[in-house]
This record gives sequence, C-alpha cells and structure tokens, in this order.
Amino acid sequence: MAADVVRSLGYLALGTRLKRIGERLQSQAQDVLAEEGVAYSVSLFPLMAALDRLGPLSVGELAEALGTSQPGVTRMIAKLKSDGLVACGPAAGDARMRPIMLSASGKALVQRSKLRAWKRIERAVERACAGLSGPLLTQLADLEEELAATPLRQRVGRKETRHAPA
Repeated sequence: MAADVVRSLGYLALGTRLKRIGERLQSQAQDVLAEEGVAYSVSLFPLMAALDRLGPLSVGELAEALGTSQPGVTRMIAKLKSDGLVACGPAAGDARMRPIMLSASGKALVQRSKLRAWKRIERAVERACAGLSGPLLTQLADLEEELAATPLRQRVGRKETRHAPA
C-alpha cells in the first residue's frame, strides 16, 4: 500500500485532508439517499434545507446562510429550478433580491428526506465521530479510517423493509 502523502504533510495539507473527508462523506451519504429512493444529489440538500428552515431567501442570503459563494448558489438554484424543486418569487425592484422558495415538489422531497434519509445520515456520521479524541490531526486520521472501514450506510443498518398492511 502506498504511503498517504496528504496525511504525512500534517497541517500543511489540512485543506486537502478536509476536502477528502468531505468528498467521502458526500459519496457515502449519496449511497444512503439512494437506499431511501432519493435520486438527488446530496450536495443540493443544504440549500433545500436552508429554504425549508428559513423560508424564501435571495441568492445573497442563501450564500450567507450556506457559507458559500453566490455563483455556486446560483448554479444550485438553476439545477433545482430546472427540476421544478424551487421557484423564484416576484422581484421587488432589484432582480438579485428575488426570493427563492421551495416549490410544492421541493417541499415534498425535503419532507420525505427529513423523515428517514437525513436522520439516518446524521446518526451514521455521529457514530463515525463518536470515538474521536485528541489532537485534530489524530482525529482526522481516525475519522478517515472509520469511514474507510465502515461506510455510513453500514453504520445505520440496512433500510427497513415496510410490509404492506394485511
């Protein structure tokens, strides 16, 4: 097995290390969503969750709520809008201040996801982080090893089968 150069660089490669962990978490969370029958990118759910929690928001307000760039939010909105999951409210003068809101389909998707998939993902990540302690770099190494050894969907168990009423 090749040496993990990124890990060996310590704090020098902290950003790369965090990105790598984030990509693994997103990939594994996507697997959990697929098990729940949600065929949507996990990367778009924070925006949908923000709209669900905070109500209609402008692009700038969404970018601030998510801690990301306005161009990134604009791309996410375009994808969600083309899929009918968000809608734009009427502009009150400045088009940049146009409120973005969940459509009826978007609200239904968020509610469905909140009931099972999001809870499963949150519990699985919590379990992956439960044994972490010590210096940050040690915690990151432990988390990487935990996620490599046991993906999120295995931490929460298999999807429950629902039986039709008799």
